[in-house]
Amino acid sequence: MGIERQTRTRVCSWFAFHLALLLFVGKRVLGEIRYSIPEEVKEGTVVGNVAKDLGLDITSLSDRRFRVVSESKDVLFEVNQDNGVLYVLKKIDREELCQGSGACLMELKVIVENPLEIHYVVVGITDVNDHPPSFPEKEQTFEIGEQILPGRRFQLHTARDPDAGINSIRTYTLTSNEHFEVDIRQSDEDKIPFLVLKKSLDREQKNKHTLLVTAVDGGKPPRSGTLNVSIIVLDSNDNRPIFSQEVYQIEIQENVPVGTSIFRMNATDRDEGTNSEIEYSLGKTLKKKVYDIFELDKLTGEIRVKGVVDYEENDVYKLDVEASDKGQPPSAGECRVIIKIKDVNDNPPQIEVTSLSNTVSEDSKPGTMISLITMRDKDSGINGKIISSITSDVGLPFELKPSYKENIYSVVTKEFLDREQISHYEITIKATDCGEPPLSTFKTLNIQISDVNDNSPQFQQNPLQFYLTENNVAGASIFSISASDNDVNDNAAISYHIARGNDVTSFLNVNSDNGHITALKSFDFETLKTFQFQVVATDSGTPSLSNNVTVNVFILDQNDNAPVILYPVSSNGSAEGVEEIPRNVNAGHLVTKVRAYDADIGYNGWLLFSLQEVTDHSLFGLDRYTGQIRTLRSFTETDEAEHKLVILVKDNGNVSLSATATVIVKVVEPKEAFAASDVKSSAKDEEGNDVTFYLMITLGSVSVLFLISIIVLIAMQCSKTTDYTSKYLQETNYDGTLCHSIQYRSGDKRYMLVGPRMSIGSTIVPGSHANTLVLPDRRRGSGEVRL
Repeated sequence: MGIERQTRTRVCSWFAFHLALLLFVGKRVLGEIRYSIPEEVKEGTVVGNVAKDLGLDITSLSDRRFRVVSESKDVLFEVNQDNGVLYVLKKIDREELCQGSGACLMELKVIVENPLEIHYVVVGITDVNDHPPSFPEKEQTFEIGEQILPGRRFQLHTARDPDAGINSIRTYTLTSNEHFEVDIRQSDEDKIPFLVLKKSLDREQKNKHTLLVTAVDGGKPPRSGTLNVSIIVLDSNDNRPIFSQEVYQIEIQENVPVGTSIFRMNATDRDEGTNSEIEYSLGKTLKKKVYDIFELDKLTGEIRVKGVVDYEENDVYKLDVEASDKGQPPSAGECRVIIKIKDVNDNPPQIEVTSLSNTVSEDSKPGTMISLITMRDKDSGINGKIISSITSDVGLPFELKPSYKENIYSVVTKEFLDREQISHYEITIKATDCGEPPLSTFKTLNIQISDVNDNSPQFQQNPLQFYLTENNVAGASIFSISASDNDVNDNAAISYHIARGNDVTSFLNVNSDNGHITALKSFDFETLKTFQFQVVATDSGTPSLSNNVTVNVFILDQNDNAPVILYPVSSNGSAEGVEEIPRNVNAGHLVTKVRAYDADIGYNGWLLFSLQEVTDHSLFGLDRYTGQIRTLRSFTETDEAEHKLVILVKDNGNVSLSATATVIVKVVEPKEAFAASDVKSSAKDEEGNDVTFYLMITLGSVSVLFLISIIVLIAMQCSKTTDYTSKYLQETNYDGTLCHSIQYRSGDKRYMLVGPRMSIGSTIVPGSHANTLVLPDRRRGSGEVRL
């Protein structure tokens, strides 16, 4: 409208200017002619015959300089001087020329000269619908929050149409949709379109709407222009995070390593931006154990193992997981995760022993229950099934007996027990599950076998031999009897006593507790050489059991008798004698023989002779073993007629005893010697008879003692079941002295009562308060066994 007003103002101003000019100049101004043509006609289109309509002579048009003057810079019309026709010189665009929606008038001045005439021609340019409506921008974008309520208006770009009148914009249309509609508000001659929200938006359903607004003019055919309208739906936190499932069920094996990811939560939020940023967390009402075992990554939703997962503690865990967005205020969604634990064979069987007693009597009958065994396995299924057995390298008198209830067994005896053979058993029970790989547990039961008095006391040997040195101290212990009992405690507590009917109780006493035997008197070998008695050993069991042993005691000689000089002996009983020998005897002549006797035996009775005093050592010699005195050389005239010889006789005891004899040797002429020899021969015969008598008595006594010893030892040998021999072997080592030696064997030992000539290599070993020679036994490599 403003453009049309400006055009009209310019035309009126131009018209007034020319009118004034004509008045001042004095020229004629004629009337006005109007033409009307549509715009956009082709060049050369005839508008009208101006000359004819003005009444001008067509033939004089050229001479009068018939022309058209336009106010515009562009010459749009021209006249033909030949025919006076006004035609279009240049294509006319009404919208460019008039720029308005009112009437578009083009005022032309037609001038002819001679005389000068100015005619006004008004050419009305009628509108042609040659322009579609157009929007200032091809696209328009709106950002609308999904929380905006219906009825909200949004102004659209207004379309422009250069055409006027009916060809201008008549209406706006909008593509069909459920959320928007277009509303037109009339403002003067303009129509302003508005986008009206008629239904709330939902960004989660559609986050962008693309609409097409069409501006339509009134031309025929109508022309239109379009505007692309983009509706970006802004998010509001109107959606909470949602999990794909309300309940998730997963299964994991127990003992999974710490830090293992077992599941990843995935919640979605249809909002966007911070409204869709989700953080995960575990519910606040879970058991504390859950927080110790599992952890949840708040950003990724990853559930990881934090602690030890043990099926036996809990086979299922329930986790409440919450997903919360970062909107203001935040919205949250929940779900539950059920984690089932799969059993792994990680627990060996457990053996629980309920012992009735760890002590079992050896007289228990087969089938006696000893212990009650309960087996458990924390694992389940096949992993918890148990196979049990008793393991042993050798056969045990025990067995496992199942009960009516599974995994409960009793340990019972399966045969008779003997504590004396085995007093302690270690029963190893093996329990193995059926898992893969199988796990085993071992349990050892220590079973003590209690004693029953089923064994009597036993002596190591029967009979027993003891050797006692004579002259023992009365009241002192001389030896000890010891028996053993395979039983224990009271059943093995042994008391000793001498069996009834033994006459040794008058001089022997036995300690009932330890078996020590005490002599009530001192023994004399020369009076008593051996005796025998029985000792009874009785245990303290109920009922008590007993056994006895025969004890043979041999009295051993002690050097308690000094040698006795048998010859020479004077009439007053002193050991003195006179021997006369001829002066003419040769060297080696037997002067006399000193004879002696020792009541002891062995070394104690083995006598040696030596010259203690002699007047001439070069004349006489003494045999140390026989006691014979012989001349060492012939007598000379210078030798004295009487010689005194003192002979020392001593035994071989540890502390030797001795006696002396004095022999006076008189050297006489041969005739005197013969006479004296006749006198002495009768005396010597008498003395010789006495000596012979004494020797016979001594030898007889020794022989009787020897025979008794042989008989006793043979009887002892016959009574032994083991290899037992006794031999008495007399060595013929008597050479002028009364001594002897006896060898005998008893069991593993060989003993000898030593005479003057001992075998080399024998040793003296004290035993049972006596000294006895023990000969090395070449049949055995073992040493001596003491009694």
